[in-house]
Amino acid sequence: MTKIYTKSGDDGDTGLFDGSRIRKNDPRVEAYGTVDELNAQLGVLIAAIRARTSPPSAQAPITDWQKLADRATRIQHELFTLGAELATPGEKNRERMPRILPSHAETLEGWIDEATAAIKSLRAFVLPGGDPIAAQLHVCRTVCRRAERAIITADEAQAVSRDIVIYVNRLSDLLFTWARWANELAGVSDVEWRKPD
Repeated sequence: MTKIYTKSGDDGDTGLFDGSRIRKNDPRVEAYGTVDELNAQLGVLIAAIRARTSPPSAQAPITDWQKLADRATRIQHELFTLGAELATPGEKNRERMPRILPSHAETLEGWIDEATAAIKSLRAFVLPGGDPIAAQLHVCRTVCRRAERAIITADEAQAVSRDIVIYVNRLSDLLFTWARWANELAGVSDVEWRKPD
């Protein structure tokens, strides 16, 4: 039986993919750790969608909810790749790894445009909420924004691929749009911000 604990991090450091070790509070670790947190929040989202929808039959068309879950799952795989890229210092070490490419962000842009066409025009700022799945998408959006900030901080210490920065920026826009789309699918109104009395 392989043990899950190695005790190698008991002194507060962790290993990168090239075998080097850095402190667990290093900006690079903060960045890929926050990406991992986003991936976990997407897992909660997907579980909530799967709990709401039954598996489609061979004859039934795929529903928008299932499409949302499938696309969120694809993003999980891309975030795993992104995290691995952040955990691998040095361009030479990353040459043989899967990478986040401009085409990944372009796919997200297409999904944003598709969801935007299916919802009402934005008339006001919206608060996180509405349907539980929409609310979870807002949680994912805020974690994504935090991941973006952590990636920018890591970039100041050691260059991060511009494709990663663009991808995460586009992803937060997608998650916001999907939150509004989820409310539309659920027949629930967005929670519009009102100026306090």
